[in-house]
Amino acid sequence: MTTARTTARSRADACPGALQTHPAADGELARVRVPGGLLGATQVRVLAAAARDLGDGALEMTSRGNLQLRGLAPGAARELGDRLAAAGLLPSETHERVRNVLASALTGRAGGLLDAGPWVAALDAGLCADPGLAELPGRFLATLDDGRGDVSGLGGDVGLLALSPSSVALLLAGADSGLRAPVSSAVDLLLAATRAFLAERAAQGGTAWRLAELDGGPARVRDRLPGSPVPPVAVPAALAAGPVGARSQPDGRTALVGVVPLGRLSAGQADLLAGLAGGVQLTPWRSVVVPDLPEDRVDDAAVDLHRTGIVFDAASPWTRVTACAGRPGCARSLADVRADAAAAVAGGTVPEGIRVHWAGCGRRCGRPRGEVLDVVATPEGYRTQVPMSR
Repeated sequence: MTTARTTARSRADACPGALQTHPAADGELARVRVPGGLLGATQVRVLAAAARDLGDGALEMTSRGNLQLRGLAPGAARELGDRLAAAGLLPSETHERVRNVLASALTGRAGGLLDAGPWVAALDAGLCADPGLAELPGRFLATLDDGRGDVSGLGGDVGLLALSPSSVALLLAGADSGLRAPVSSAVDLLLAATRAFLAERAAQGGTAWRLAELDGGPARVRDRLPGSPVPPVAVPAALAAGPVGARSQPDGRTALVGVVPLGRLSAGQADLLAGLAGGVQLTPWRSVVVPDLPEDRVDDAAVDLHRTGIVFDAASPWTRVTACAGRPGCARSLADVRADAAAAVAGGTVPEGIRVHWAGCGRRCGRPRGEVLDVVATPEGYRTQVPMSR
């Protein structure tokens, strides 16, 4: 397995949550964990209302399929928490920051070797039921891949990758550990690996935020688990883009996948989505899946969503352009990168065939994994860096 190294952390992880908000230049910022990106229609409406009543009127989609509310007034976190809890979006106040779970897009609807949806529910319940797992860093990530290989390359600390409808590989720091489990006990193995991370972290001083930061982390965590490893398989690399457009489901219905430009979903768009289906799935590519549409509703749904700015064209530059918050939301930012990125798309100046990330400073927050062209704001203007992987 890949050798990891210890990274000394001088402070505890302060990743924001729904209750532990972060002070930003435009007000408090709350991050709502959405395991697997799966939301019911009622939950979408609750989030839209919270964005409208408590925040700046929009929901920000993150690269982990979570949502952020910006522009919250001081003290608004408690009311937000009450609304989320009533909607089933805050099952545990002590564990709300550690419910970082990515699942394959369209799982259970189209493609894949199995349905990862039951894994999402079981893992979330297992995380919340174990008091010790509340100590996980807010950046700790689990990936649940139904075999299509879309989320295993996204930098998870622990993960499951279906190898067949009956066999599952345990991933540690994005690589195959060699440990295998049947589908029925795969989540149990994943939870055991999560506990082993905390044990190894404590043994090494308790400062690491990610498994890969531990000295020999993947191997040492694996050695704490039962079972004999087999030769590992190659793990699919991060995708340059997720699915876009209409996808046929085996039941004859259709799932629509639309990209939300720069991941900023207005409350009105969220309400529209909630009215189209019983639920939606958010993806790490800042797109949204509207499943289970009857054939006679697909075109109207696509037109209505497209009118609000959601993109269904896989060739659109919006499938390749991302940006950090920028001004005015971030005090560190040197430019309004979202406006500048939108102007580049409108002006047709986005380079063809590559992903482009606009960043307001050298930290390059929100940058996707894989090969990306960085456009970074400096005091002298934007600096463009050649495409590189990270």
